[in-house]
Amino acid sequence: MFSKVLVANRGEIAVRVMRACEELGVRTVAVYSDADKHGGHVRYADEAYNVGPARAADSYLDHEAVIDAARKAGADAIHPGYGFLAENAEFAREVEQTDIKWIGPSADAMERLGEKTKARALMQEADVPVVPGTTEPVASVEEVKDVAEEFGYPVAIKAEGGGGGRGLKVVRNEEEAEEQLETAKREGEAYFDNASVYVEKYLESPRHVEVQILADEHGNVRHLGERDCSLQRRHQKVIEEAPSPALDDDLRERIGEAARRGVREAKYYNAGTVEFLVEDGEFYFMEVNTRIQVEHTVTEQVTGLDVVKWQLRVAAGEELDFEQDDVEIEGHSIEFRINAEKADEEFAPVTGGSLETYDPPGGIGVRVDDALRQDDELVTDYDSMIAKLIVTASDREECLARSERALSEYDIEGIETIVPFHRLMLTDEAFLAGEHTTKYLDEELDRERIAQAVEKWGPEERSDGEDDEEVTEREFTVEVNGKRFEVSLEERGAPAIPTPSAANGGSATRSRPDEATSDDGGEVEIEGDGEQITAEMQGTILSVDVESGDEVAAGDVVCVLEAMKMENDVVAERGGTVSQVLVSEGESVDMGDPLVVLE
Repeated sequence: MFSKVLVANRGEIAVRVMRACEELGVRTVAVYSDADKHGGHVRYADEAYNVGPARAADSYLDHEAVIDAARKAGADAIHPGYGFLAENAEFAREVEQTDIKWIGPSADAMERLGEKTKARALMQEADVPVVPGTTEPVASVEEVKDVAEEFGYPVAIKAEGGGGGRGLKVVRNEEEAEEQLETAKREGEAYFDNASVYVEKYLESPRHVEVQILADEHGNVRHLGERDCSLQRRHQKVIEEAPSPALDDDLRERIGEAARRGVREAKYYNAGTVEFLVEDGEFYFMEVNTRIQVEHTVTEQVTGLDVVKWQLRVAAGEELDFEQDDVEIEGHSIEFRINAEKADEEFAPVTGGSLETYDPPGGIGVRVDDALRQDDELVTDYDSMIAKLIVTASDREECLARSERALSEYDIEGIETIVPFHRLMLTDEAFLAGEHTTKYLDEELDRERIAQAVEKWGPEERSDGEDDEEVTEREFTVEVNGKRFEVSLEERGAPAIPTPSAANGGSATRSRPDEATSDDGGEVEIEGDGEQITAEMQGTILSVDVESGDEVAAGDVVCVLEAMKMENDVVAERGGTVSQVLVSEGESVDMGDPLVVLE
């Protein structure tokens, strides 16, 4: 077994991996960005290293910085968690070329399964059903129309490196084909540095069912049963459970064995997840996630197996010590993602605040995976997840009742969460009956019911992230030349620094990233007294849809902002002429930054 593992991630998953390491007698190393200096994963680790600024590309995604931190710490392995570098074959290969062990599948296996067309072809060779469509990337709108002509509309255009709904566009008629093709390519390039896309028949009302796999380097492949992840908003999972209420014993057996065949064909080892769409009693391969999943917890609860420990053991060369027949599914488990989002506002992410109260539930059958603690500030640079609540019982009915109790005990103040939405779902007939599909949340659930749930169980007053108290005492840990100091600070209602705007007829400047600075490397000036369209949240500009001189009408999209894994259209509130465009594609912006000026 390893002596020291660097966890190349943050938040609750980093703490989850570190806990498994600790139980195996392995020391842990955290990495953190400037935004995460006080993060829970930093507190938990045995030692921690700063890998760069808040922007993920300059810290958590910086290959050299992460590997350099592992070398400085003397770590003999790197665990990537999920997200960030977890499915980056290039990074895995760079680690493989050092004397540091990569805790995950080989870079070659990641490449075989990471590109969707290659994965589809491989699964077909393993006799795993796939959704009808192309097994090679498509380059023209004519190819999209050919698939639609063969299998019928709607069809789905998917980015080869996609996931979580990003790079996925549905084409419902011939007129939409060209625009959706270009959008899917653009998202694939922006999110995954890969503009290749493929096309397949779009299933109208499927269930999303995935199978957890463990495989070792000695040729042993086991599946640990399936999970149902059908409750999603905009293709992002919200509630997951194991086992799936949609499968009977025969389908459960067939889908599990299909997952094993596909993984064996790919010469894959370590943990992974084979994802399927299930409709009308048939299942179709969708993709393989070559990493640990957010929802691995429910599988652990119903099998009694620690998936993360097995990741470490397999990477250390150990052999799986159980047969497929030894895997028994007992009871039922449900995971609720506790996200800092406003459920009644299309799950818009909360952009600030601190955990004034944080008191998670407990009791039999209740597990909470988190990293934040009371008084911690919410870091919004990466994602909106605060914690995961996992509830387990002898059967689904008892699990639902226990979940209702646990959610009612979850006391969070200072940051709005989607706990009211979860409590609503425990009163929802379709969810209680296990009849919901991937379309249920986006297309069928009455939005007014979500608003009523937030009013009933949400915060009494909405917070904008600002502290309204006249006097606030704070304690900080600061870092100066690598040395840490404890500092107490008392704030006595100092006024905010005003920003000139159209309201006072002034002009303003703001700092820009290097790639977006003016020719002389300085600041970009906002000219005149036009109306500024500003960013409502921190994020990355995916596209700029207007140019200087363009006429826009109220409601027109001026740019698309990606924040916390979701696309957000930035629209003009009134008509006018674009006088300035202050951002460019790929640029990071903060909340309140001016994006476009209208005259």
